[in-house]
Amino acid sequence: MLKETRRTDPELASIVDKELERQKNCIEMIASESTVPIPVMELSGSVFTNKTLEGYPGARFQAGGEVADEMERLAVARAEELFDAEYANIQSYSGSTANYTVFATILNPGDKVLAMRLDQGGHLTHGSPANWTSKMYNHTFYGCDAETGCIDYDEMEKLANEVKPKLIICGASSYPRLIDYERVGNIAKSVGAYSMCDMAHVAGLVAAKVIPSPIPYMDFVTSSTTKTFCSARSGMVFCKKRYEKALNKGTFPGALGSIHLHTMAAKCWSFRYAATPKFHDIMMQVVKNAQHMAKELQKRGYTIVTGGTDTHLLVVDLRNKGVTGRQMQTALDRTGISVNKQVIPYDTAKTNITSGIRIGLTSVTQRGLKEDAITEIVDMIDQVIKAPDDENVIADVRSKAENLISKYPLYSEGVLNE
Repeated sequence: MLKETRRTDPELASIVDKELERQKNCIEMIASESTVPIPVMELSGSVFTNKTLEGYPGARFQAGGEVADEMERLAVARAEELFDAEYANIQSYSGSTANYTVFATILNPGDKVLAMRLDQGGHLTHGSPANWTSKMYNHTFYGCDAETGCIDYDEMEKLANEVKPKLIICGASSYPRLIDYERVGNIAKSVGAYSMCDMAHVAGLVAAKVIPSPIPYMDFVTSSTTKTFCSARSGMVFCKKRYEKALNKGTFPGALGSIHLHTMAAKCWSFRYAATPKFHDIMMQVVKNAQHMAKELQKRGYTIVTGGTDTHLLVVDLRNKGVTGRQMQTALDRTGISVNKQVIPYDTAKTNITSGIRIGLTSVTQRGLKEDAITEIVDMIDQVIKAPDDENVIADVRSKAENLISKYPLYSEGVLNE
């Protein structure tokens, strides 16, 4: 790879090489990251990059779309079969734009939306004051129980009855437990609201049938295709058949323009790959590794938000350890271990400091790490947390981290040179 780039722009090629080396030597545990299979990179750079199209198969606004029509139809069919969905629109560019296409489909300015608080696990695009959606729609937020850290469904139902929202959103970016999709769907029905789940973080687990799917219970389900789905940087939306025409119109021309056919081709490959036993086994091990890490941290006196995890991620409350999330993100990064600082429910620390860290197990599991290796990583994290400013500790842990991850290649030897 990069043969022509090396010839025409060696400076840029060297930067890409540096990033490859960083990824090879890093214990990557940022919950939103994963490693894409080689075909995803190949297809993301395929000749479909050259083609501009708008509209849908058989009804494009530009000529020359017959082959792209064939590819999109195949991708949609694979997505619908994989997720057992009535309808799939796969034109979104990301998880965020997938959300925006649903908003464009069913909401008008000023409509009421009930969603999860960002500081308790929700997502920016669900109405955070920092996001444009907060200026367009009227948001009310539900959160987590102060004792358990789990979603307070009674509060959700109470607020739904008080506010009478047009849309109720579930799904989160830092919530480690299964969501009761059936109850959320029933609450939405009881007040005449649409229901939507943003499953961006858990789409791979859902595709592999490792955790329950929101699709049977929701009017709309959105997702990115990265994170646990391990594919191109893109998005997808599922809905009941009765919303097909409205969603298509809300997507194009309602929210998006030209299609990214290159990433659509990569997604098409992934919809097939995600149905394989290999992918299923990886996703099963992702959850096992996350649960094992949570238990090992608890043995060492750490507080895990909600008491554990059912998914690929866990959130660690560091307040009883006397360190902040920002301190630990920085210190661990210096050892070659990547996590991110994380606001925890009812956090009193500033959002750029935080009282917690979020850890995801997808990337390391893809490389082949299992429970014994996860225990080693927990020991490294614990060592750093006890002395985050000790240069000898940082150097020692960096050596241990490099030695461990070197046993698990990012990609097979030589595959990137083919």
